[in-house]
Amino acid sequence: MEISDPRFESEHLRHLTFHSDALGRRGDVSVFVPPGGDLLSGLPLVLLLHGVFGSHWSWAYKGGAHQVAMAMIEAGTLRPLMIAMPSDGLWGQGSGYLPHGGSDYERWIVDEVPGCLRENLPGLSDTSPQFIAGLSMGGYGALRLGAKYPARFQGISAHSAYTHFDQTALFVDTPLAQYREIDEGEKDVYTWLARHREKIPPLRFDCGRDDHLLLETNRQLQHWCREQGIPHRYEEFPGGHDWRYWHARIKDTLHFFNSLLTNR
Repeated sequence: MEISDPRFESEHLRHLTFHSDALGRRGDVSVFVPPGGDLLSGLPLVLLLHGVFGSHWSWAYKGGAHQVAMAMIEAGTLRPLMIAMPSDGLWGQGSGYLPHGGSDYERWIVDEVPGCLRENLPGLSDTSPQFIAGLSMGGYGALRLGAKYPARFQGISAHSAYTHFDQTALFVDTPLAQYREIDEGEKDVYTWLARHREKIPPLRFDCGRDDHLLLETNRQLQHWCREQGIPHRYEEFPGGHDWRYWHARIKDTLHFFNSLLTNR
């Protein structure tokens, strides 16, 4: 286990590397720790997942997620919370946050990352509310994992999400056959939403109006959720499938989670 020394950290970002049994190797996590966070207990935890080709640093250094959170806290519009930005396990061009190839990228996110952070960051405890969010492949991961493990999360948010795993092929050249060992229903967002429709945590998702790859399938998911009676919030905003859009929209995820904390 290696944790960055607070004396040398900047912008309230902490970095951890630790051995993962699920991955069979080391894994990396960047964490936004709010001012005074080490002196508090039971802070909310947001798991924020990146997209293909990314890693634990992507949301911070391409999306400025930590800066957005800090500005909102200073403005009094966001309660102090921690944002954990883990790598996806660094398999190929994107693991999909799925178990395959001898490594369990799902368990890494759902069990190991939160568990390690609770053990090593004083601001977290077993009572910390937990949320999950992500962009693109990470949006797919947030939707799927949030729906599969509804008791683990108090809210789900997705930006420009894949809604079907096969949409991975729109962004990478990794043969999807490498994921074929996974049952089709296991990979399917709709399957888990339907199976746990009565238990789904508060859910929101959005997509850019210029996202020509994923806009229609996000609209289809909205329509299906409405037909199934699954409460949700769907929004569309100007923008495409890029970091300009995700930087602009991360505040919506944080506002949404903050509203759920306010209502607790």
